Formats: sequence, structure tokens, C-alpha cells
Amino acid sequence: MKVITAENLTKKFGSFTAVDHISFEVEQGEIFGFLGANGAGKTTAMRMLCGLSKPTSGKGMVAGFEISKNPEKIKANIGYMSQKFSMYEDLKVWENIRLFAGIYGVPDKEISHRTDELLKNLQFEGQKDALVKSLPLGWKQKLAFSVAIVHEPKIVFLDEPTGGVDPAARRQFWELIYQAADRGITVFVTTHYMDEAEYCNRVSIMVDGRIDALNSPQNLKQQYDAANMDEVFHRLARGAKRNSD
Repeated sequence: MKVITAENLTKKFGSFTAVDHISFEVEQGEIFGFLGANGAGKTTAMRMLCGLSKPTSGKGMVAGFEISKNPEKIKANIGYMSQKFSMYEDLKVWENIRLFAGIYGVPDKEISHRTDELLKNLQFEGQKDALVKSLPLGWKQKLAFSVAIVHEPKIVFLDEPTGGVDPAARRQFWELIYQAADRGITVFVTTHYMDEAEYCNRVSIMVDGRIDALNSPQNLKQQYDAANMDEVFHRLARGAKRNSD
């Protein structure tokens, strides 16, 4: 089942075309990598898909709702984690979980159970009373991801979620992504780490507002006769003319 579709999706700012007629589909439970150098337009595209920015032209459907007509319904059916850490650092771990569960519309009678379940799954029971600001960065990111899907959304959007995290913590973070996908949650992720692109079911690569490649990592490596996704990315990005998003 398709949970994201984009058809000639375009966003212009005056005479500048940030996103240029992109089209693609994402299936339920898929881990979809959305790549592009700074200035490629991926952040602008993601904002449209999340209902945060209205397209100039083209169509998009997310979680069964049109992005132009039902942005609020889209927001209620997705999770979102930005590259900038979004927890309240002066609240305790369990307080953050309960707060965001409420914001995401989890029924009051379920919040306590989901909080306990999340703490157990993360093995954070011993840290539940710790202030979030005291946690290592990798722990913060795992907490932020888990909170972003506490309401079991159809889709979670991750905007460079592992920036600045050490390799061991990044692997642990991706284990959480796989667990979410196994439960049927679609994961739409941007990343600058090309080794992470290898973990995705499919990858799209944007260059100057357009999608110049879209396939599985294995097929893209074969298509571009590349040893890894880093080589694929740099071959495509080499032709970029823009340098700011």
C-alpha cells in the first residue's frame, strides 16, 4: 500500500525553483532514504510532505490526505524528528514521554502504559528520572525517535537524525528504525551518512531540485558501477549548480 505519493511536486520562491517537479511513491513499512547535498531541495520537499509548506504546483498524498488540502490531518498521522534535538532538556525523561504522548493525541488512559513500555524497550528504566540534558547525545536521539512514534503513526519523517552521533550509537539508532518498519511504520529519512543509505530499502538522490536517481542501493551501485553509495552520491552531486537550500 502506498502511503506517500508525489506527482510533479514543485515549490518556487519567487523566480527560484527549490523543488522542481518531483514524482515518487513510498510503500507502507518501507525505509526510504531521501538524499541530496545542501541546496538540493530535500528539506523543502520534506516540509511540503509534512504539511508545513504548501506546494506551488503538483500533487502530494501523505497517509491518505492531500498535502494542499489537509495539512492538519497529515500532521496528526505522522511522526517527525528534526536534526535539531527537540526534547525539553529541563524535564525528566518520563516527563518528556508523557508530554509528547499527549501532544500526539495518545488517549490519557494509555499514556502511562506507553511511557512504561517505551522506557523498558529503550532500557531507560534506570534513567527515567534523569533530566534529558544529562543524557549522552546518542541516548537523546534514541529517545527523540521513540517519542516521535509513541502514537504509532503511519509514517515517521527523520531529518538527518544521527548528525554528530558516534558510529556505535548510529547502529543502535538504526536498530530502532528497523523495529519500527517491522511494525508497518514507514520511515522517510534524510541523511548525510552514505553508509546509512545502504540500510534503506530504496534511495532517491536530489540534485538542484530534481530527483536524478531512485532505486535500491544495490541497483544504484550497479547502475553507476560504484563500490558503495558514497561513490554513487558524489557522481550525481558533482553536477549540482546550487549550494544552499
